[in-house]
Amino acid sequence: MKRALKIGRKWLYIGHRWLGIAACILFVAWFASGLVMMYVPYPSVTERERLSALETIEWAQVRVDPTSALKASGVTAFPTQFRLQMMAGQPVYRIVQAQRRWTVSARDGQIIEAISPAVATTIARRFSRGAAIREVATIERDQWTVAGGFNPHRPLHRIRLADAAGTQLYVSSTTGEVVQNSTRGERFWNWLGSIPHWIYLTSIRTDVEVWRQVIMWTSGGGIIGAVTGVWIGILRLRLKRRYHGHEVSPYQGWMKWHHIGGLITGLILTTWIFSGWLSVNPFNWFARSSPDTPALVRYAGQREPLFEINFPRLRAATEGARDVRFVWVDGRALVVVSGADGSRTLLDSRTAAPAGLTDPDLFHNARSLMPDRRVISAARLTEEDIYWYGHHSDAVLPVLRVQFDDPPATWFHIDPLTGQVLGSLNRSDRTERWLFNFLHDFDLPVLLHSRPVWDILVWALSAGGLIISVSGVVIGWRRLKYKTVHARRRRRRSPVAQRPNS
Repeated sequence: MKRALKIGRKWLYIGHRWLGIAACILFVAWFASGLVMMYVPYPSVTERERLSALETIEWAQVRVDPTSALKASGVTAFPTQFRLQMMAGQPVYRIVQAQRRWTVSARDGQIIEAISPAVATTIARRFSRGAAIREVATIERDQWTVAGGFNPHRPLHRIRLADAAGTQLYVSSTTGEVVQNSTRGERFWNWLGSIPHWIYLTSIRTDVEVWRQVIMWTSGGGIIGAVTGVWIGILRLRLKRRYHGHEVSPYQGWMKWHHIGGLITGLILTTWIFSGWLSVNPFNWFARSSPDTPALVRYAGQREPLFEINFPRLRAATEGARDVRFVWVDGRALVVVSGADGSRTLLDSRTAAPAGLTDPDLFHNARSLMPDRRVISAARLTEEDIYWYGHHSDAVLPVLRVQFDDPPATWFHIDPLTGQVLGSLNRSDRTERWLFNFLHDFDLPVLLHSRPVWDILVWALSAGGLIISVSGVVIGWRRLKYKTVHARRRRRRSPVAQRPNS
């Protein structure tokens, strides 16, 4: 038994030593890049940027009604997204159904099949309010458009502006939308932030499954290294029968920093790596939910691709609109009008009068999302809670939450202003929220609304992680250097090395 324990402890030390040498450089990169990500997120086009850059809708050019636009696209059911916007000086309908997208001219009803580089340049110039263009290129993907969400828009027109910020805009060749933008500063900081943190290199991230496996196995090795380190740290700690000099640790220098630092923050290090591992849903443990199309069709109460509208009244009521969204709620045709400042107004499509929706009506209609299940709770949230909150973006408030008694215990969130379903959460999603979001980001609303308390907490814990990681790198480098020098000396002294050439 003692011999088995001795062998087990030996391999525990050997395993931690070599896993640590391999993993500590990654840990340094993860901790340092995580601090950068607190302040510079990955580039994206926000809703505020999109609305402020859109042109005001010119209703005088709109000669095609929504129903005709739907017929031109060939959709067979009411679409999941249906909007009217301006594109390069002309009004267009943007239609999304499942994975397909259509852009239909509101002037003549023709489907716009592709966006040329010249049109993309015009779109970019209007989006940037007349900035000069430095370069136009058509690309399949690059570092800033590698994610799968850009696939329906490929190839992309990348337009580099001649502005002080070094802005790059990416225009979809299929819809004409500006789907990505970045500045020189964002790109610089993301090479120190999101890219090393997520191992988001284009060559790896292009294949989603390859990238998932890389994250899973690098994080998995890191978890083993962290757990074995905590274990060894506890074994080597003496609080009663102390080491020479009344020390609790037998080590000196960098080894002591590594030992004590690991004991203090080792648990946090382990949970951070573990939660990062969970971010790619290893082995599909989490059954992530989203409202399915049949449920949304039932909720809309409209199956046919039809939308009646009173153009004269709507034109008069939507002066200055940048985005008009056509929706159905419980069989009622409605129009969501958005201004440049993000303000939203809900109108009846036939009268153009304000169309107030009541909570009781929306709660009643929400039953259609799961008609075979019972609603066990329906409430209006006026402030964020642990499951509905914003971090780097604002959460829609107020919001309606409807909970069902189905086996996955599904919750739906509904925007009370527009009546639209914003998303769903099941039991698995809520579990993942704690195991990933909380353990990785400490994203409790009480902390997020108490900055810089949240910043100080994350900086302090990250500093502890960096102490462990940097000391591990130094120790590992010294170990490798020692092994290399020792091996050279052995080769010089070996009889084979001293044998004369024959």
